[in-house]
Amino acid sequence: MGTCSTCGNDYDKTFAVETTDGTRLTFDSIECAAHLIAPVCAHCDCRILGHGIEASGTIYCCANCAQHSGVDGAQDRV
Repeated sequence: MGTCSTCGNDYDKTFAVETTDGTRLTFDSIECAAHLIAPVCAHCDCRILGHGIEASGTIYCCANCAQHSGVDGAQDRV
């Protein structure tokens, strides 16, 4: 059994994720994992569960949000 790093639930089917800095986190669901480790769009604050768009070191969920933040030429598709 493990304890979820997000909600504290003690659960027998937890899974572990190691982050890029080597931190090991335990989760009881993908929802809890996304809540804690998924990046947040710099424009609309939604959790980015897909690829997103990065411009000048800032991450956005989509080209529309990047454009609203002043990123020229951002496109979801070419």
